[in-house]
Amino acid sequence: MPKKVEVCSRPIEYTLSIIGGKWKIIIMFWLWKSEVLRYGELMSSIKGITHKMLSTQLKELEKDDIIIRTEYQQIPPKVEYTLTEKGLSLMPVLSEMCNWGKENLKENVCQNILP
Repeated sequence: MPKKVEVCSRPIEYTLSIIGGKWKIIIMFWLWKSEVLRYGELMSSIKGITHKMLSTQLKELEKDDIIIRTEYQQIPPKVEYTLTEKGLSLMPVLSEMCNWGKENLKENVCQNILP
């Protein structure tokens, strides 16, 4: 009879709740590589994302303490996004996910793109 193994899935569930979805990891990678980006720079860098989706994902990442939104009181308004220490602590994990993807892609489509 197989040995019963207890598994605590709460840590992975928590991690996936923070980085889950199609866009959050991509947003985080762009911020990691660029250090500071404005909304328009993120929008033009992430192909296929809508304004509504980018806005929603940024709000969720900010709520989860993954990014910092800095608003400058000037005209025209200026907002910049950066990773927090908590966000930066996810980068080794996400970098390894990227490496796994590179190794397992059937074709090399990522020349001169993120890590």
